[in-house]
Amino acid sequence: MAVGVLVVVALLAWPIGLAVWANGKVQHTPALSGAADTPGTTYLLTGSDSRADGAIEDTTTEGARTDTILLLHVPEHGPTALISLPRDTYVEVPGHGPAKLNAAFSWGQAPLLVQTVEQLSGLTVDHYAEIGMGGVEQVVDAVGGVNLCYDADVNDPDSGMVWARGCHDVGGVDALAFSRMRKADPTGDVGRAERQRQLIGAVMGKVKPQSLVLHPGRQVELVDAGTGALTLDDGSNIVDLARLALAFKAANGDGGITGTPPIKSIDYRPGHNLGSTVLLDPDATPAFFAAIRDGSLPAGPVGGMPTS
Repeated sequence: MAVGVLVVVALLAWPIGLAVWANGKVQHTPALSGAADTPGTTYLLTGSDSRADGAIEDTTTEGARTDTILLLHVPEHGPTALISLPRDTYVEVPGHGPAKLNAAFSWGQAPLLVQTVEQLSGLTVDHYAEIGMGGVEQVVDAVGGVNLCYDADVNDPDSGMVWARGCHDVGGVDALAFSRMRKADPTGDVGRAERQRQLIGAVMGKVKPQSLVLHPGRQVELVDAGTGALTLDDGSNIVDLARLALAFKAANGDGGITGTPPIKSIDYRPGHNLGSTVLLDPDATPAFFAAIRDGSLPAGPVGGMPTS
């Protein structure tokens, strides 16, 4: 009995201690707007391309932008949805006027991006999570690499993606390039968003809790890699991050929703010195986000490239 009690205490103390340690490593930012709640739970996930962590060798780009913007919504009833918002989406940025969506992050970091996404979607963001480029590399390497697929040959100097058509096992450097490539993809931001969701799904597929329970060293390595470049809103912690992971898994399952909002054009040129932008369908988008909010949209893929 005494040995049994000691084993139970050890099993409880390890994850509790790990969670406390992990919480201490995570950075926080005052991201949320304080807007009135909307039904369900909404997460905003972003990938910061700040060059400060050294993951990208670039001496000319200052500050930070975000090429990855994902809206994850768990409704009170109905399917969980993971929606990619193209970074070049044409939006109204509060206080700044018409712009591309990722300009909100450049001008006002997480708080302004949250406000802009809330205005676009009608969903109040409950939790915010941001990971830097270096974090992507570290997490992929910590899980032992991932298998990714792309049906084209690529040699893209901007992202560093060099790819032979098909599926390949890759490490962190190549996985990061895979998720960043856009200019060599004929579908632009839409294609990049698909690869980003593929990468995150591949990482989560390698993280099997049952196999980690008896390998505390691997748990520490994975948590260290995942939290070192992670920023959450002030009110969120590791428990919220775990709920986010479960929601992400549900969205990518058979009963979930993945894709983009309805897109009218991937080459909309509105002027204002903005160049080419992604125009969401102004007639269909409000109803789309309302259905996401209410859980009334059927499970399956949504959006993608415009059909006409």
